[in-house]
Amino acid sequence: MARTGRPREFDRDKAIDAATALFWAQGYEPTSLTQLKSCMGNISPASFYAAFGSKEALFREVVQRYLETYGQVMAPLWDESLSPRDAIEQTLRGSARMQATRTHPAGCLVVCGASNCSPENEPVQALLAAERQRTRKGIRACVERAIANGELKASPATKVLPNILTTFFHGMTCETRDGVTSDTLDAAVTSLLTLWDINAVKRGKSKVS
Repeated sequence: MARTGRPREFDRDKAIDAATALFWAQGYEPTSLTQLKSCMGNISPASFYAAFGSKEALFREVVQRYLETYGQVMAPLWDESLSPRDAIEQTLRGSARMQATRTHPAGCLVVCGASNCSPENEPVQALLAAERQRTRKGIRACVERAIANGELKASPATKVLPNILTTFFHGMTCETRDGVTSDTLDAAVTSLLTLWDINAVKRGKSKVS
């Protein structure tokens, strides 16, 4: 049976992908509705508002799409089948590769997508701040699990280790946006993880009788 009614003027998934790239490249406030409608297939204002409701609602959908795709590099943080160190290492190396890839905007949308927002856009800034806080908690949970498991010493050095790892993670966005390559970041991750290793509990080798 033939379909009736007017066909949709745009592909919604492709439109969200295009909006993701634009928000990722420019940030929330600098991205105008005109730019959004243009990159999403020159859709009309009526079609835009019917599909997404508002610029903020679209951005929230974009963030969710990002977390479900590119943001999955963070998944090892919550995978308790991995050792805490492996979880941290996989997250840092995976994120470095993702952020430095040139097939999409550099950096992390969650870190750079809504900085310096005006007061009326505080809810958008708070949305990404909450996601960054979730990352902090994930990193801290890995370190605390390693201490509880006897893999890391409980010491002043390991107390601040989550802060060091989080600062490095967030700083990768500035580095990749300035053109730093994934190979350079990967080498930096290797060096950073020596902080973990020098605070690891040394396991004694069993003596052979």
